[in-house]
Amino acid sequence: MKYYLLKAITEYLKQNCDFIKYIRRIQNNTIIIEFNNQNIIYFDLSKGNSSIFKSKEQILAKRDFNAPFDVVLQKRFINAKIEDIYLHNDDKILRIKTINQSSYKKITTTLQLEFTGKYTNIIILDEQGIVLEALRHIDEESSSRVVKVGHKLDELAKIDIVFKMEKIDCVETILYDVFENKEKKSLEDIKKQKIISLEKKQKDLEKTIENLPKKEELEKESEDFYLKANLLLSSLHEIKPYQKSFVTVDYEGNAIEIDLKNASNINIFVDELFTKAKRAKQKSINIKIEKINLEEKLEFIKRLIVNLEQAKTIDECEFLLPKKDRNQTKTKKSKNYESFYFEGFKIMLGSNERENIYLLENSKASDFWFHLKDRPSSHVIVQNSKKEIPKSVIEQAAKICAKFSVDFGGTYEVDYTQRRNVKIQHGANVLYNPYTTIKIHI
Repeated sequence: MKYYLLKAITEYLKQNCDFIKYIRRIQNNTIIIEFNNQNIIYFDLSKGNSSIFKSKEQILAKRDFNAPFDVVLQKRFINAKIEDIYLHNDDKILRIKTINQSSYKKITTTLQLEFTGKYTNIIILDEQGIVLEALRHIDEESSSRVVKVGHKLDELAKIDIVFKMEKIDCVETILYDVFENKEKKSLEDIKKQKIISLEKKQKDLEKTIENLPKKEELEKESEDFYLKANLLLSSLHEIKPYQKSFVTVDYEGNAIEIDLKNASNINIFVDELFTKAKRAKQKSINIKIEKINLEEKLEFIKRLIVNLEQAKTIDECEFLLPKKDRNQTKTKKSKNYESFYFEGFKIMLGSNERENIYLLENSKASDFWFHLKDRPSSHVIVQNSKKEIPKSVIEQAAKICAKFSVDFGGTYEVDYTQRRNVKIQHGANVLYNPYTTIKIHI
């Protein structure tokens, strides 16, 4: 973080902030502080990418943080009066000195925010400079400067450098701009990461489809196995033990040589040939279905890539392709639909006819069903146990229905109703009444 910007923000805080109303950690390295009333500022102490910013919409915590650092942070600074705000040692170290009035005595605490490269940290100090807690604890083996609870904090070595200074006209504008630029870069990085992952899956699927055996080849292979098995079966009396090959003629009088190197027992070998013939025949029947299934998966991935490219927020990216839980147990469970989660509701998408049928047959009467109006589309089911679902969930489900059913952006009408009102006619073809229609833009 630039020194001149930190200096300007320090002056801004000094002039506009009298007390801390609220404070907590919302991301691994980011804390939110509400100064006075509604003056909310975020402090990101990520190593190598620290910043201070404001957002027009409040950023919600991704999870609850309950480490000792978080407990002390809130205990010491919520509803604390600010005594002083300054840059310590004329370095990139912002100190917020506070007084918290308890029923017995005044407690002085300093929140030290270090925007100092590899030493970037948040440290909570008592009035003697003893470390009460820190975002990052540093022991003697890691650095000559120890950051450990109960130890007095040493000063950072002052770097002999003259910081470049620039004039800041409006600190608030800069704080909002920092967030917008940060979000824009994060959005592009997340998009790139997710799209690369999907493109790899796309290439793998395309390669799998390309390498699928042809139906004609499998049928020919099956016929060859059957022929050899029948010829051997009719000539068992002519085959000698440990014979390496057998020459005979097929049913059209053509000479044919059958390799017997792997036939330690001729009867077992004949049974194996019949088994191989049956498998090849069955595979030739199923190969078309397998190809269709793979092509449908490929089409879904292509649509997902397009939707990620058009996503406008990080939350939208995470909704379309959430991060996998590191502790998630891997299973080989068959996938009967695509699923998304929004505001606590599970939204299920049928990306092909087989999945649409599965959703129709396995959804509950109270679930909500979505479909594009008067045109073919994916079926979408929102799991629900009540008579109504929130408007925001309806809009999100309708958008999913349209995004994975059409190839172009625009305004579309989506019908929705509870599953009890949908009557299956044949396969995924249905009749439904009553219903509501919503217009959405994608």
